[in-house]
Amino acid sequence: MNKIGSKLFGILVLVLLGTLLYLTVFSDGLGKAPDITVKTAQGETIQLNKPMKPVLVNFWATTCPGCITEMPHLAQMKQKFGDKFELVAVSMNYDPAEQVQKFIAKNPYPFSFVKDSDGKIAEAFGGVLLTPTSFLIAPNGNIVYQKIGEVDFDIVTERIKKMTPDL
Repeated sequence: MNKIGSKLFGILVLVLLGTLLYLTVFSDGLGKAPDITVKTAQGETIQLNKPMKPVLVNFWATTCPGCITEMPHLAQMKQKFGDKFELVAVSMNYDPAEQVQKFIAKNPYPFSFVKDSDGKIAEAFGGVLLTPTSFLIAPNGNIVYQKIGEVDFDIVTERIKKMTPDL
């Protein structure tokens, strides 16, 4: 009876290790980025599900204090990584277009601004409603970081460095 119990325990351990191996090595982590194409500030297009370089998609609103607070830090991150990294700031559909344009004109940050006028981008990312909400997308299109609230810059910086080892 004791041998059967130890064999069952061994099998259980192997199944758990196999599951852990699958989830860490073979799964997509937080999932794939949606099939959406956006334009960068330089006019190049990026297909978010195949971006070829790390991309941070940041949903924001002009009425969101946390969003406004993190913008200068996002700009520093973009400047630090240059063209090896892309940052796309997506304004929410409930934010008046005129208000967004005034903010962008007053704050010429070195990253791309996209107006989600019909809410389709937020919907494609799982129905984003709260700001700020950010997604870091790896060059293969996998979402490797997701957060509702201000970006954890240390974590995101380290993940970008791992995806672009020549920096």
